Amino acid sequence: MAQAGSAGRGAAGQKPAGAAPGCALWRWALGLLWLALAARSSRRQWPVPYKRFSFRPEPDPYCQAKYTFCPTGSPIPIMKDDDVIEVFRLQAPVWEFKYGNLLGHLKIMHDAIGFKSTLTGQNYTMEWYELFQLGNCTFPHLRPEMNAPFWCNQGAACFFEGIDDIHWKENGTLVQVATIPGNTFNKMAKWVKWDNETGIYYETWTVQASPEKGAETWFESYDCSKFVLRTYNKLAELGAEFKKIETNYTRIFLYSGEPTYLGNETSIFGPTGNQTLALAVKRFYYPFKPHSATKEFLFSLLQIFDAVIIHRQFYLFYNFEYWFLPMKFPFIKITYEEIPLPNRNNTLSGL
Repeated sequence: MAQAGSAGRGAAGQKPAGAAPGCALWRWALGLLWLALAARSSRRQWPVPYKRFSFRPEPDPYCQAKYTFCPTGSPIPIMKDDDVIEVFRLQAPVWEFKYGNLLGHLKIMHDAIGFKSTLTGQNYTMEWYELFQLGNCTFPHLRPEMNAPFWCNQGAACFFEGIDDIHWKENGTLVQVATIPGNTFNKMAKWVKWDNETGIYYETWTVQASPEKGAETWFESYDCSKFVLRTYNKLAELGAEFKKIETNYTRIFLYSGEPTYLGNETSIFGPTGNQTLALAVKRFYYPFKPHSATKEFLFSLLQIFDAVIIHRQFYLFYNFEYWFLPMKFPFIKITYEEIPLPNRNNTLSGL
């Protein structure tokens, strides 16, 4: 057996100076690099990417809508290649059919897209919204027979013939933003089908670190305006040229410090779940349930104020997982912000 240290000696049979420290330094540097890469890989991606699914499940019969989703819906038609399709920006106050312009004064607006075939003269409306109204998409049901909160939070696209000019013009917007050929419309229709089958749930909140420009965004909303923006971007990618007009959209913000991941339904509410955490989540959501009496509603408002403003807590359900938000001033804000129409060149360069 060779004696330790016999290999690697110099011509004089002596160990080269600095060999051991150099080797140790190299290993130390590799160790630091490994730790840096490990820390980077474990760091959360912000904003958390919206999860898409392979198919859209059938809604649970428990989930019931007060107003039927897409009652006059129709298939998206196939346009002739030489048709010229006018594209319209549509915007009106949320629940305008019931409350008129009441929510319009608060700039709480619903967005959609209109199309007109110049060959046939036929108009169409396309929009994306909640299957079971906004409240069900924002907060869960606490069913006595179930340990976990129960969500009715699906959203979907709706396409139907006609544009209700009065609905969009009276308190909102109906303005042409682009013109596209029929074959571009058909390509968009295929994309809409994919988008609708894989993006299945509605998300009300945009969560940021602060209202300041450039602040970290933790979670993005997934609502009617985001569908319109995705569609505009897809049309620009397909070659559409948009007019230079101002376009504003409603956004509902929550402000918090860095969120903490809590787990999914099984890990929190399952047989081996965290019972303390499960109880805290359900206690948080309890005041948000529908109310039949004014006194009960006012008491629940006090509970919500205590949880969100005083104790600065919020439990967010996103991608079918739960997160804890350490809330920060100003806690919540509704904005009506300009988001420009896409530029074809910028869209292409970003692909």
